Order: sequence, then C-alpha cells, then structure tokens
Amino acid sequence: MTKDFSAKIDLILLSAILLLLTIGLFTVYSATYTGHAQSQLYFNRQLIFVAIGLISMLVVAFTPLKLIQRLAYPFYGLSILLLILVFFLGVKGYGAERWLAFGSFKLQPSELAKLATILAVARYLSSPEVDINKFKHLLVTAVLIFLPFLLIAKQPDLGTSLVFLALLIPLLYWAGLNWFILFILISPFFTALFAFNFYAFLIWMFIVVLILIFSRKAVSIMAIIFILHITVGLATPAMWAHLRPYQQQRILTFANPEKDPKGSGYQIIQSKVAIGSGGLWGKGYLNGTQTQLRFLPAQHTDFIFSVIGEEWGFMGVMIVLALFLALLFYLLYLAVLVKSVFSSVALIGILTVLFFHVVVNIGMTIGLAPVTGLPLPFISYGGSFLISTLTMMGCVLNFSMNRFNN
Repeated sequence: MTKDFSAKIDLILLSAILLLLTIGLFTVYSATYTGHAQSQLYFNRQLIFVAIGLISMLVVAFTPLKLIQRLAYPFYGLSILLLILVFFLGVKGYGAERWLAFGSFKLQPSELAKLATILAVARYLSSPEVDINKFKHLLVTAVLIFLPFLLIAKQPDLGTSLVFLALLIPLLYWAGLNWFILFILISPFFTALFAFNFYAFLIWMFIVVLILIFSRKAVSIMAIIFILHITVGLATPAMWAHLRPYQQQRILTFANPEKDPKGSGYQIIQSKVAIGSGGLWGKGYLNGTQTQLRFLPAQHTDFIFSVIGEEWGFMGVMIVLALFLALLFYLLYLAVLVKSVFSSVALIGILTVLFFHVVVNIGMTIGLAPVTGLPLPFISYGGSFLISTLTMMGCVLNFSMNRFNN
C-alpha cells in the first residue's frame, strides 16, 4: 500500500507543500504566542484547518480526472450562488460582507470561487470547438472571469477581486490568444496608471500609436483603439473618485506611508521595521520584539511574512522565497508536461493565483505593494483560504498523477 501510494503521488510537490505548511504552523504559533495556554487557540484552529485541508487535498488528488472536469461547471455555478447569497446572508467583517455563517463555522465563498473559476475556464478552453481568437469564445471566457470579480468587488473586497483579474491574461495567453488582442486587453491598465501624470500619459500614447502602426490593422480599428485609450485616460480620475475612502487611503499610504505614520501608514512602517531588524540570521524563534510586543498589526494573517523576517532574518526569508519559487516553477513545468489541455490550463490558473498572492502579500509587507488584505499561501492564519489552497494542490497532484492522460 505504501509503495503503491508513493508510486502515484508526486513526492516533490507534496514535500514542498508540507514544508510550507510546517513553516506556517510554527510562524502562526509565534505570531499568536503570549505565554498563556489561551494563546494556543489560533494555533489549534490552524492545526484543524491544516487537517481538513490535507484531507480535501488527498480526496481531490485521487478523484478521477474526468469527474473533476465534468463537475467544473456545477462547481462554478455553486460558487456564484454562494457569492450572491453573501449579499443577503453575509456576515460583515472589516466593513465588507464576505462570509457565510453556518453555526460556528464561517465560509468565505470568494475562496471557493477562485478554484471554481479556474476549473470552469479550463474546461471551456479545453473544448475542441473553442477558438479563443474568435470573439464569441473570448467573450464567454471573459464573462466566466468577470462575473465573480464583480460580485466580490461589490462586497467590497477589492484585494480578492483583483486575483480574478490577474487570471485573465495568463489563461488567455496559454490558450493561444493573438498578441494584438492581448495588447488590447493589457494596455488600458497602463493607460489608467499613466493618466495621473500628463507627461507619462503623453509618452505612453506615443508608444500605443507606434504599436498600432506596427500591427498594420485597418485604420478604423486603430482609430477605435486609440479613442478607447483616450477615454480610459479621461475616465480614470472619475474612477478614482468612485473608490471607497479606505481603498483610496490604501493606495495613498502605499505611495507615502510616512505621511501618516501613526494612522494608515503604521502597518507598513512597523512591517519594515520588523523585517529590517531581523538582520542576517534573525532574532530567534519567539524572540521577535515587534512580534511579541504586538507592535505589528495582523501579524498572524496579512503580515505574517514580517514575523518570519524578524525571527529568522534574511536567511529565513530566502528559504521561504526559494520554496515558493521552486513550487511555482514546478507548476509551470507540469503545465508544459501534461497532455490534457484541461489540466494544463488549470495549472496555469492555479500558478497565477499563488503567484499573485505571494507577490502582493510580500510586496505589501516591504512597502512595494498597497495593503490589500491578501494572505500568504500555506502560511497565513485562516480557514477558508488555507483549505481552498490545499484543495488546489489536490488538483495539481491529480494532474501530475494523470500527466500522460488526455
């Protein structure tokens, strides 16, 4: 039985997952440690979340691949229904309706929606009759992604909703979308970004014109795209005005956290202090002053990476980053290796979600990204996200075991 299990399961992938989970458990314990027995409450809960997540991972790993593919659409429909129910039955947290409560158990539907959306898009794009370069097929793919994005953004949970936007380009690229269409989809983001500075916007418009000329498309098409960019540039200030005050504050704080060091900039400043004070080898486990004296807000959830930096220093941070990097590259390797188009597209989707979470979470702890509330995979405290992430890993293990099956 043991030999049969080890022959089927991807031990490289499983080892990386278990290592990251172990680091997460040790860090959650330290981040919530107070010296009293009651301080183990979060750690004990995280142990339960890990156990449930691992069971879910193994169940999904050994589920027939064809069954996962057949259930992709019903699973997506269920996730959309739960996202809608949040508006009527949702439990408020941090000013947003993000949770569904079932007794003492709370479920965050947006976490389920990540995997559901990936599987639904993968099933659609793997259909033989689908050509992503045809407008109707591109439109269906966009709707599958934008529907949960809009529902989650409306809660409002801008940070989690951005994960769905991040899925769009990698999935479309992997499915073989034409480079010009990719440019049309990506470029408005840069137009909105540069719209806050007149000269940057002017230079960017010049680059857009050069790309349009190089594409040799019809003059009418080039004119429509150019007008679209001008419209986006003019509409950006209005879009900024429609952001909620706390969302604007997060972006402004990211640009200049020192402007309000005791208010909105406090988290980022304390996070930098914690990571910087760790030095090369860190202050030692349970010896982080910023952590143990509770100067670091959300240190067991969004800013748990700061705890690692303070207690384990540069070397500890590099080990964690190396593990994440190895895991992400291994997912890319599997996406190239597997024969099933469904599995390949789904792997790219899971890779994108993990990459986005890791980059944004670590980026916000060192001041390179706005504070969005995105947790660090496998490490941050939290039930719905951890169980969802491990279920994704169950899919990856399944794809790896069925890598030579169409």
